[in-house]
Amino acid sequence: MNLLKCASLMLCLTVVGCSSNKDKPSEVAAAPEVKVDLAWLDDYEPRLRDALKDSRFELERREEGVLVVTAPVDASFNPDRPGMLLPVTLGPISRVAKLVEGDEKTAVIVLGHADSTGSVEINQTISRQRAGAVAAIFRLSGLKHDRLRIRGVGSDMPRASNEHEEGRALNRRVEMLLAPQATLLSLIAKYNYTPAAPAESTQVAAAAVAK
Repeated sequence: MNLLKCASLMLCLTVVGCSSNKDKPSEVAAAPEVKVDLAWLDDYEPRLRDALKDSRFELERREEGVLVVTAPVDASFNPDRPGMLLPVTLGPISRVAKLVEGDEKTAVIVLGHADSTGSVEINQTISRQRAGAVAAIFRLSGLKHDRLRIRGVGSDMPRASNEHEEGRALNRRVEMLLAPQATLLSLIAKYNYTPAAPAESTQVAAAAVAK
């Protein structure tokens, strides 16, 4: 009789365990796809173009429903200090940050990029420093983690060939991806193979910008 009870108890525990594993949600759930908000794009694009007027920054509308502001590294950063922005870039970035800060429904992802001339580790570090320097201005404008994410992607996402200097110059850049906050998780999932820039890097970049 005791043997029968033990067998029954083991069977119940097995069934419960299987049921729990089946019902347990995945720890890394895929972010839901969000429809492109054309009204948001049409409203934000002209305001961004106005904020970037007379600067060397580029503005691009992408199919996934984001507006991308691209800062070329060679015209935006101190050549001797990869994480320090040149004074000429502070105005346009500050205007973009101010525009986003006043709209709680808009989020930003800052992506730092490098060319392929250095090692993987060096490129990752430099790209994070560049992203951190730009993100520091958004943080100073009041954006918190729920609306601002940072990634350094090294040389993994080139937009031109690294075989010549012209292409390498195009690949050295920082991209500011602006999108409705509802799409933030879906967008950041594309870059989660790269660790986020540490908080201390952003603080150092903020201090450098403030000098």
